[in-house]
Amino acid sequence: MRIAFVGAGSTIFMKNIVGDCLHVPALRDATFALMDIDATRLEESALVARKMIAAMGTGASVEATTDRRRALDGADFVLTAFQIGGYRPSTVIDFDIPMAYGLRQTIADTLGVGGIMRGLRTVPHLWAVAQDMAELCPQATLLQYVNPMAINTWALAERFPKVKQVGLCHSVQNTVEELAHDLDLPRDEIRYRVAGVNHVAFFLDLEHRGRSLYPALRQGYAEGRLPKGPLLMPRCPNKVRYEVMDHLGYFCTESSEHLAEYVPWFIKDGRDDLIERFGIPLDEYPRRCEEQMAGWAAQAETLKASDAIEVCKSHEFAAEIMNAEVTDTPYVIYGNLPNRGQIPQLPLGAAVETPCLVDANGVQPSVVDDIPPQLVALMRTQINVQELVVRALVDEEPEHLYHAAMMDPHTAAELDLRQIRSLVTDLLIAHGDMVPAWARVRKAA
Repeated sequence: MRIAFVGAGSTIFMKNIVGDCLHVPALRDATFALMDIDATRLEESALVARKMIAAMGTGASVEATTDRRRALDGADFVLTAFQIGGYRPSTVIDFDIPMAYGLRQTIADTLGVGGIMRGLRTVPHLWAVAQDMAELCPQATLLQYVNPMAINTWALAERFPKVKQVGLCHSVQNTVEELAHDLDLPRDEIRYRVAGVNHVAFFLDLEHRGRSLYPALRQGYAEGRLPKGPLLMPRCPNKVRYEVMDHLGYFCTESSEHLAEYVPWFIKDGRDDLIERFGIPLDEYPRRCEEQMAGWAAQAETLKASDAIEVCKSHEFAAEIMNAEVTDTPYVIYGNLPNRGQIPQLPLGAAVETPCLVDANGVQPSVVDDIPPQLVALMRTQINVQELVVRALVDEEPEHLYHAAMMDPHTAAELDLRQIRSLVTDLLIAHGDMVPAWARVRKAA
């Protein structure tokens, strides 16, 4: 068993995935081919992985390389976890330039102008991985953990339809944990059914012991008891999702911080009362990134210095997917795949998130055909942006990048058409050679 990890310099995430694999009998003796362009971070990750293997006493081995093709050669599974352009300069650019136009964001990595730029930077590199896979490991499954998830999944299927892939996110698992916290229920006793597009999917069913939990959520919100204090997002009290549930009837899978910038209702010029009422942490993501990077670096240093590393299981789906495919043991995940009819209410080809059965036949989506029309309408506003970015990438048509920003709900609610065109041009200039050659704009002399 050969498991390739592209972007393995993300030491903490690598630790979670490799640690999960070491708990699974079918994977515990695998070769982990770790690849990253940063040789120093790569070696740190390899050291941590080897210590984990020693702690678990398995027969696994680690190969570390900066050569992607070498890592992928003969792989059974490929994981991607990278950020093109990194926090600095790219994330900083995606915040600072829109801010100069008065366009405020919270995360800027999935939709909006930040998500558009990240997709533009990221997809060509995912295509390069898929091209190598087609040559070196054509039967492997790509487990794709990179944002913007929906744009990436859609674009991969457009250019490399024969490469087996699934986009993975932990938003469903995280939301169940938060709802269990709010309702004082054991997480494992909550039953649910979710569908939509990544980060804008909804809990269509949400039950505990056969009883819907929605009445308790609505009553708790109306009485001001819910949401409780934040569990996973300490800077955001999670009120946006409750407010959307109150009006649209269903609970969204992504955090309030994310959701606030996907819709036109919460972040508005001159409406700081909305920001205060719903506790929206505007423009603080860069500061949090710096804190997280410092924390991860300290954690990595601790792991490198430790003689013994505790290997715990995470709630990521990757190891469970690999085990299900290898052992033909059925397992259900929430996965992002091109829409081939599993959500007939949404456009074919769009990346959609549904329950998926995984076994030796691969990742197989289940059909969900009963999404309420108001949720379908909201999902289409996201798909409009995603589709235009994919079309820009596939057709190498820069104009569609501008069109995508014009159709983005939050951007369009704040800026006029000429402002949007100027903003996108400024972003393309600032990102320079980090975007594909066909999309580059040079600053006028």
